[in-house]
Amino acid sequence: MKTLRVLVAVLALLPPVAFASEAGLKLDRAPIDLHDIVSLQRGAHTFVNYCLNCHSAGYMRYNRLQDLGLTEQQIRDNLVFTGGKVGDLMKTALNPLEAKEWFGTAPPDLTVIARSRSSEAGSGSDWLYTYLRSFYRDPKRPTGWNNVVYVNVAMPHALWQLQGEQVLKEAEEQGPGYMRLVHRLVVDKPGVLKPAEYDQLVADLVNYMTYMSEPARHDRVTIGLFAVIVIFILVALSYALKKEYWKDVH
Repeated sequence: MKTLRVLVAVLALLPPVAFASEAGLKLDRAPIDLHDIVSLQRGAHTFVNYCLNCHSAGYMRYNRLQDLGLTEQQIRDNLVFTGGKVGDLMKTALNPLEAKEWFGTAPPDLTVIARSRSSEAGSGSDWLYTYLRSFYRDPKRPTGWNNVVYVNVAMPHALWQLQGEQVLKEAEEQGPGYMRLVHRLVVDKPGVLKPAEYDQLVADLVNYMTYMSEPARHDRVTIGLFAVIVIFILVALSYALKKEYWKDVH
């Protein structure tokens, strides 16, 4: 009975602990605009140059980028670096077994990462936008990098030359009747880009990854709106027909 009481007490504590962990995750709002074609094109360029070296987007084809205003020749010249065809899937040449040996785990496919990371703390886009700006130097980690959003992450900071090197520092935060220690990310070594420029690059990248997770989203929404309009028209016509048919009866 004593063991059973302990087990029940432990199970009763699990939901609050999980909720507290999720609630403590604060995400920055990603400036997503799927109608900004220039941003999506820049994001696709960044994705191919920095993400596709290790990660695949195995459910996305290069030629789908024609929907973003790029010609087949532009895609071939600027985005296909593997010698493949424009109609090929966006796969990495990295061997998964070698990647697992180097990083401890194989890099996941990123096609729908912007949708799969959605949670109560925010959308998947918000998660990616915060994550890609939250790397910091950590000599205790095998790669030398850690992340505030994804603690003990196996992935190194692929964009560190652009952002620079951040460090995690403790600072005192004071308010009405309280004082607490908080952790803040501070740029220790500046990168090629200024902070605002890096944030814009990440915003473009996440914008593209959000588009990539559901390329037909715009068409789906447009078709849905037309369908709703047609339904309302049919309801109005049906109601008018009903009144005309029953007017002599009433």
